[in-house]
Amino acid sequence: MLANFALRTVLKSSVGVFRGSGCSPLTAAPRLTGGCFAIPPPVRHYARVVKKKKTGPESWLSDLPPTMLKSGYAAVPLSQTTDDVVKRLLSLELASHSDKLQLKKEQLIAEVQRDENDYTSVEVRVAILTAKIRNFQEHLQKHNKDKSNKRRMLMDIDRRKKLLKNLRLVNYDAFEKVCKQLGITYSFPPEYYRRVTHRWLAKKALCIKVFQEVQKQKAEQRLIMQSLVPADPKAAKTASV
Repeated sequence: MLANFALRTVLKSSVGVFRGSGCSPLTAAPRLTGGCFAIPPPVRHYARVVKKKKTGPESWLSDLPPTMLKSGYAAVPLSQTTDDVVKRLLSLELASHSDKLQLKKEQLIAEVQRDENDYTSVEVRVAILTAKIRNFQEHLQKHNKDKSNKRRMLMDIDRRKKLLKNLRLVNYDAFEKVCKQLGITYSFPPEYYRRVTHRWLAKKALCIKVFQEVQKQKAEQRLIMQSLVPADPKAAKTASV
């Protein structure tokens, strides 16, 4: 009770001081100057400098003009006479990444296909795999820890290597044409490589040792046969007669 009474008296006296000095208790500051609590100058907090975004490598789809129509609307004659707003909606300016990728894939197919109705030849399949591989490479440059897409990219690379290898054996001119038009650098498959282990080394050493022993036995048998057979066959015939 005494503590509460003392607290009330202190509060009343402080309110009286504020009223007599012309200062309000709400704007009071911890410093007392000339009988009044002075307000300190405001602290100015400046904004941080905006960090510039890192510009990555240029996309391989950047060569597509934004005014080009999507693949499904290019052959429609009505799309050429529509309003500008509709054209923007149908063009690549507001298109998604999948639409741009589909249009780029069609361009690569048109470069290597044998005729207008060719969609299943080896050249066309190589073009489709090339578009997928380049899309995966661009994605992995930004997200280098995406293991699932990296695995898919390596699988597509292996498929394309097999197709190019067979095309090179069957039709070398078509192989050179596809590599030149799609910008593919073909590297020859490496020679047979086997992982070196202790067991493989021991087995190899044993095989070499056995081979050398067999060769020695064969050489000894040849020497024995040569010593038994006479050098002159005519002398052997007269001796037998």
